[in-house]
This record gives sequence, structure tokens and C-alpha cells, in this order.
Amino acid sequence: MRIIGIDPGIATTGYGLVESDGQKSIMLTFGCVTTSANLTTPERLEQVYQGLAEVVEKYRPDVMAVEKLFFAKNCKSVMQVGEARGVVLLAGRLAKLPIFEYTPLQIKQAVVGYGRAEKSQVQQMVKVLLGLPMIPRPDDAADALAIALCHAHTGSTAAAISRRGSYV
Repeated sequence: MRIIGIDPGIATTGYGLVESDGQKSIMLTFGCVTTSANLTTPERLEQVYQGLAEVVEKYRPDVMAVEKLFFAKNCKSVMQVGEARGVVLLAGRLAKLPIFEYTPLQIKQAVVGYGRAEKSQVQQMVKVLLGLPMIPRPDDAADALAIALCHAHTGSTAAAISRRGSYV
């Protein structure tokens, strides 16, 4: 399965693609779509959409995994990330990709085995799990690879639950 992980942001949206058989994952590519603060918000959102649409068209992932929003103190930045996240979800939807969303806690748990892991621990595990010579940079791209790995490790369970409905 080819998974694109997305770390949404208005200034920088990280993406990472992995190929996974559920046991082993290999990195295909990673990078960021960046926007200039000199642009209007609609222009920036358009650039995020276009950049992701190009990556999806080129690499043809089977599924998209996106980081869920978490609580933050700065309301303006949360709104902008939320807008970028909406554009990311739209790009995936228009590409007819199944979309799965994961919280930072779920991502850390799946990649490191500890939901309160530090960012540096997650990045180190991304390097180790993908057999990379160094931690991917920038951080947004490394985070996107972690999101893709999270889905690789938990995606079949998430897909089964979404098909059957969750049990409480």
C-alpha cells in the first residue's frame, strides 16, 4: 500500500510517501509545500492545494493520512492550520483517496510506542523504521513521514473499524 502522510500548515505543509506491506515500510519521497507570508490567505491555500495535487498525481498514493488538529493557545494560528487542513482534505477527497486522521498522541504511540514521546524521539524512529541515513528535514516532512508510518502500523485496524462502525 502506498501511503501519503500530511502534516498540514499554512506556511509549510509537509508530505511523506511510504510503501508498506504492513510489516516493512520504505520511503518513496518527502518534502514540503511552502507559501509566502506576503500572499493573501486564499492565495496561500491555493498553493497548498496545487502543490499537494501535483504530489498526489505524480506518486498515486492508495490512501491519505492526515494529522488532526490539537489544542493550541494561539487562535489565529489554529484557524490558519484548520484552513490548510481543509484544503488538504479536499485535495485527498477530489483525488478519490480514502482519508484517515490521527491525533499527535496516536502518531507517537504508533511510531515510538509511547504517546508522550518528544519530537526528537519520533524523528529518530522515522529514521530507524525507514532505514534512512539521517533524520528527514525539514521537521514538517519528518512529521508527515511519521503520519504515514502511523497509518502503515494501524491503518488496517482503522479501515476495519470504519467499515463496521466503532464499538463502545
